[in-house]
Amino acid sequence: MLSLLTCGVDEAGRGPWAGPVTAAAVILDPGRPIAGLTDSKKLSEAARDRLAPEIRARALAWAVAEASPEEIDRFNIREATFLAMTRAIAALARAPGAVLIDGNALPKNLPAPARAIVKGDLTEPAISAASILAKTHRDAQMKAFCTEHPGYGFSQHKGYGTAAHAEALTRLGPCAIHRMTFAPVRRALA
Repeated sequence: MLSLLTCGVDEAGRGPWAGPVTAAAVILDPGRPIAGLTDSKKLSEAARDRLAPEIRARALAWAVAEASPEEIDRFNIREATFLAMTRAIAALARAPGAVLIDGNALPKNLPAPARAIVKGDLTEPAISAASILAKTHRDAQMKAFCTEHPGYGFSQHKGYGTAAHAEALTRLGPCAIHRMTFAPVRRALA
């Protein structure tokens, strides 16, 4: 009997004031387990950077997708997160038979039966793997944005609302990757 391929999905970057929201979808190979998978927030940057290439090498399929700051502003962060998730699932090289999503809600029109799992990134290895790929992809992108938009410190805070980011927003105003509908950015525009 053919077993269903289960896809784990998670996001990174819902809370930041800048940058995209990123989602990853991962179908793990049951015959090639990966030690150390857990919620990306529980891992050091070095551990995430060590695990990400292993996940990409050992998974049956994986994909990373995002929704832009403009899409976040147009739709809201929840809907933009769902958009990034559906894009990641659609980009998989293999179609999943089931989808497990970290959180308490599901995007609409998924290609397979799906279940939302609160703290799924701690309990489901495929969601943990997706959490790590989404986080490492987004962090690398924010480091690149630091070069394109100097002075904001994106490589340090990754767009999150730190005191240094607030100071840079006050000093420089928002840049092209800021989420204009987020209150601290809106205030800096005023």
